[in-house]
Amino acid sequence: MSATAPFTSTPSTAPRRPALAGVRVIDLARVLAGPMCAQTLADLGADVVKIERPGIGDDTRPWGPPWLPDAHGTPTRDSAYFSSANRNKRSIAIDLANDAGAALVRRLACEADVLIENFKVGDLARRGLDYATLAALNPRLVYCSITGFGQTGPLRERPGYDYIFQGVGGLMSMTGHPDGEPGGGPMKVGASIVDLSTGLYATIAILAALRERDASGLGQYIDMALFDTVAALSPHQVAAYFQNGNVPTRTGTSSGGIMMPYETFQCADGHLIVACGNNTQWLSLCTALGRDDLARDPRLVSPSSRQIIREFALGELRVSFAQCKVDDIAATLDAGGVPNGRINDMKQVFEMPQARERGLRVEVPRSDGTRVPAVGNPIRLSATPVAYRNAAPKLGEHSEAVLTDWLRAGPEEIDQLRAAGALG
Repeated sequence: MSATAPFTSTPSTAPRRPALAGVRVIDLARVLAGPMCAQTLADLGADVVKIERPGIGDDTRPWGPPWLPDAHGTPTRDSAYFSSANRNKRSIAIDLANDAGAALVRRLACEADVLIENFKVGDLARRGLDYATLAALNPRLVYCSITGFGQTGPLRERPGYDYIFQGVGGLMSMTGHPDGEPGGGPMKVGASIVDLSTGLYATIAILAALRERDASGLGQYIDMALFDTVAALSPHQVAAYFQNGNVPTRTGTSSGGIMMPYETFQCADGHLIVACGNNTQWLSLCTALGRDDLARDPRLVSPSSRQIIREFALGELRVSFAQCKVDDIAATLDAGGVPNGRINDMKQVFEMPQARERGLRVEVPRSDGTRVPAVGNPIRLSATPVAYRNAAPKLGEHSEAVLTDWLRAGPEEIDQLRAAGALG
């Protein structure tokens, strides 16, 4: 492959099918973790069918404003939040509380490779849609449950959202300024980091289960928990705690780790993040700031020694950074190979030439012709790239098409299902 186009196939390579072409996925999940998992599979080419409650749909459809517009620019009742985790899917509205509706889902599960759900523990068993029931009908089914605390343990029946697990799982105890400082106290991460990370871990688990199925011919059950995920998001802090017994605390924009500085500095006209992971970068930082005295200081010769007297070192660096303008010192640090970065808002992020070159903003068409802007999938595959086929579907807009494709149902059978209250 050429150096200028490392992610493109050679001209002689014939186009390939999408990476997950032929994989059928039932998305019974709502809100974010499960739908994001299903969206990732859909981006990679799987046929993902989202089963939603008639007349209501996913919990996040009404989580606006902002709302998606229709072809005339009039706001619909589908939120931008909903669109963020449901592109490339088809929607079918089925009433799970209806016996005929539950039976219909069982028929669909017999044709599926994967089922993703995030109902409370035991809810789907009452409808005959649990793993044991469906695996008896389709032994090849990979069944992924996503819940707050998992299927075992004393808290397994408790519900919860991302924010709650940021607190319960320890993340907020390490996020924010220390007590006693201005603005001190626990703070949540701005992104829904637990939901998103659980969705990614679930995707990895599903792909692993599908790979194992190639050998065994059998599916399996996957038990994902937001609680487990948030605990796993702090591996080096947890490793240190297990080793020395010191409970990690909030350090604001500083790092309590061995890297020093790993810090946000106030400059004359803004803030700049600087990270030095080795002595070469430290010496380059000192040169950029004109602080040869720090470079020669025998107390600062190694990452460990700088960490021991970090408050002295940081105090000296803060004085120097306060005299610099962000653009000037960033350019000097770049030239010296010192990792640094500005603190951008979302507008600034997507205006960056790097973001445009990497295609981080995409526009995905909806069935009425409107184009919905979205952040692109970061997965880059050279031969089977992610495709953006359609934006988040309207509620139930693919009901007939899915039943025809998956079950070979004709118009008469579909009418009967509607009459029985199975379909919305």
